[in-house]
Amino acid sequence: MDAPALFSLGHVVATPAALALIEKHGASIPQLLNRHQTGDWQELCEEDRDANWHAVFAGGRVLSAYNISSASPAGESAKIWIISEGHEPVQSYAVTTILTPACY
Repeated sequence: MDAPALFSLGHVVATPAALALIEKHGASIPQLLNRHQTGDWQELCEEDRDANWHAVFAGGRVLSAYNISSASPAGESAKIWIISEGHEPVQSYAVTTILTPACY
């Protein structure tokens, strides 16, 4: 059984750099968005995971970070960030952005 969505994503947008990196590494945008939306934040530190839980239920930005590299050479990072913002009402976001850390 799939985990339930914790919040709505709103309008989903992506930067060209993120789309290129996702394509290069064969990652799935729907899978990444599902992980973000269902609270699969295991690649974040505990403090950031706690901040996300607080944001979902009290308002604020939700940030996910995923390494989509399955077999990159040592030192090559393939990190994607997903950020949901514009929290009104609670558990509903205006926009979700898929980007690379360099685009932030």
